[in-house]
Amino acid sequence: MRSRRDWVVDIAFFLFAVIFSVVTADSVHLDESMSGGEQIADQVAGGLACALVFLRRRWPVHLAVALMLAGTYFHHLTGAMLVALFTVAVHRKRRVTSCVAAVVLVQFLLFLAQGPDAESEAAGSALTYFALVAGAIGWGLYVRYRRALIASLEERTAQAAEEARRQAREEIAREMHDVLAHRLSLLSVHAGALEFNPSAPASDIQRAAEVIRDSAHQALQDLREVIGVLRAPTAGRDGAEGRPQPTLADVERLVAESHEAGIGVTYHQEAKNADTLPAVIGRTAYRIVQEGLTNVRKHAADTEITVTVSGRPGEGLTVVVANPLPGSPGTAIPGAGQGLIGLGERAELAGGRLEHGPRDGSFVLRAWLPWDGAKAVDR
Repeated sequence: MRSRRDWVVDIAFFLFAVIFSVVTADSVHLDESMSGGEQIADQVAGGLACALVFLRRRWPVHLAVALMLAGTYFHHLTGAMLVALFTVAVHRKRRVTSCVAAVVLVQFLLFLAQGPDAESEAAGSALTYFALVAGAIGWGLYVRYRRALIASLEERTAQAAEEARRQAREEIAREMHDVLAHRLSLLSVHAGALEFNPSAPASDIQRAAEVIRDSAHQALQDLREVIGVLRAPTAGRDGAEGRPQPTLADVERLVAESHEAGIGVTYHQEAKNADTLPAVIGRTAYRIVQEGLTNVRKHAADTEITVTVSGRPGEGLTVVVANPLPGSPGTAIPGAGQGLIGLGERAELAGGRLEHGPRDGSFVLRAWLPWDGAKAVDR
């Protein structure tokens, strides 16, 4: 079924074939021995060929070969034949186009074998004819390859857009996990303390209730910020405009929050020239420490945590979060187990690496991040 655009293009090609035949009628070399009836037959054949242009989409190869062979006897088929050859070059495989072009080449070689006088009118018309044929095939191939290139670029663009959407979803999932898991684990620790020690002094209960309220409020605020990223497609890489991003200096605040939750944390900041640390590396280090503290609160809240940050420019930044393995399983806060996977992805995106697992009686989370910035990728 032809679309409106197809009809417009077909009519345009039909008019081209008609106009070409009319305009070139006086310049075509005719055999002087042709009778008046033969000349009329030639013109009728040209008109029929122009009408056959509307069949070019269904049988372009058949039409092109038939018009080329008939063109040996009739002189007004050239316009329609050029349209047919153009259609073959655009819509058929290169092998088919090559076969059709070979027919033209054979005709040209036979013409050269006859050895016509280069100064004769017949020789000039024949050379013009073959030049037009070559131009039609060449232009058709150009259109074909241009369409293929555009289709390839559109496919790559669609794939790139889908990949960008996938990466954005993964980034948002990591951000929500890192932010909300930290706040909710603090809330769970304080709520658990109230549950297991209902006879605590009123001041302690009030303080725990305040922390729970503040943690819940901050969790909601963090959730609104993450959702704000989803609703702000023009926001920069760091999220919504104006949203503060954590840095290495904010690790002390994480440690203070854990202290307030009753969890012992020892923090060693041994990084040299920390103020020169790239923002993406500082943010990644912060998230690693945050996830490490969250995991300890989930699975080993009664253990002492040691956080060590060391390194210098040119050597990289090393972040270590370690805690003794608990003697008994205890009560762990449910978790999906996705935090360490997300941290590994963060470290790889920043050009670093992440290791975790039991070591010498402790569970150790260790990350190395580049400091010189040569491999850092801000996502």
